[in-house]
Amino acid sequence: MCGRYSVIPNATNGNSKAAKLIEKHLKETHYNAAPSQALPVITEQQPDKLQFFSWGLQPFWAKDAKSVKRSINARAETLTEKSTFRSLLKSKRCLVPAAGFFEWQASGQGKVPYRIMLKSEELFTFAGLWDEWADKSTGEVLHTFAIITTEANDLVKPIHDRMPVMLSPEAEELWLDENEPQEHLLSLLMPYTAEEMKAYPVYQLVNSPANNVPEVLNSL
Repeated sequence: MCGRYSVIPNATNGNSKAAKLIEKHLKETHYNAAPSQALPVITEQQPDKLQFFSWGLQPFWAKDAKSVKRSINARAETLTEKSTFRSLLKSKRCLVPAAGFFEWQASGQGKVPYRIMLKSEELFTFAGLWDEWADKSTGEVLHTFAIITTEANDLVKPIHDRMPVMLSPEAEELWLDENEPQEHLLSLLMPYTAEEMKAYPVYQLVNSPANNVPEVLNSL
């Protein structure tokens, strides 16, 4: 599960299109991005634009805003088995820019939060799915997204058994390609190379989404 991450405009930026869009258009720093917040995404329909969708997928077929529990994650292994995710995999894919994500490791003293990121500290993206839901009573349109997760790699495994799917700049292009076959898309949804990543424990400050401050990134 991925339930918290950070998006930092002035992080060491990579060479991907997503990194360039964040550098140019993101004004607000999300040190402690949490579900239900409006966060930056890049969709296959508008690949040159940074958009802001609510984290937590509201499927288009939901009768009302509270009729279904909004999914913040979608398991890579079962995307094609669930009708909601299967249809989105075909036509509503997105990139979710991030500078790092947080997971909690169980210990005798309680759960210890860790920040996990690239060793280079460059911006990267998660593979995501999005949808559009319309409130029939008001006409309001809600755009939402979920982050795809996969099994943990050797770095993350001691902390948590799942991790978000992280895409390389090359994989980003394929994920947004409207003509990419489904089997190729599914092959991208693998654990990221552990040797290119790092993790460190952080303070419990990150536990509350209200704490959207630089200090949540500080090492213990």
